[in-house]
Amino acid sequence: MEPEPFPEESADALVGVQRPIRRRLRGQMPDPRLRGAEVEPLRLVVARPGIGISEAAKDLGLAANSVSTLVNRLAKAGWLIRETDPADPRAARLLPTPAAGTRLREWRRRRTELVRRHVSRLGEPDRRALHAAIPALRKLADTLHEEAEES
Repeated sequence: MEPEPFPEESADALVGVQRPIRRRLRGQMPDPRLRGAEVEPLRLVVARPGIGISEAAKDLGLAANSVSTLVNRLAKAGWLIRETDPADPRAARLLPTPAAGTRLREWRRRRTELVRRHVSRLGEPDRRALHAAIPALRKLADTLHEEAEES
């Protein structure tokens, strides 16, 4: 059975945008480098300091042991602090270090500039179309996250 063109083309286009953004940013950022898989948990902890590993895993759509491995790497590199939850000594709370906040602000700045530079190369109709698609893309992301939470 042939894949439906619109969903297939949409998925390919989204990957085709996200992958080069990650590659370019990875090459531009100073050492120590963050792997692509490490950025998302770091962003989550900076946005929600004190989040637990189980909740982070649920939000990221990953297995708790995978998140724990990423957290261990990020803590070892000095990006996160893993402390015991006072309400449950078996659980950990995750806190960003000051360096993590600084790093993510720089990452966002560079990402914004990269996308701004490339969007500016597009014609006005394409820029308007991309801008108009943002709410639909956010809804698509929400439904993908909701489905991940259900499974």
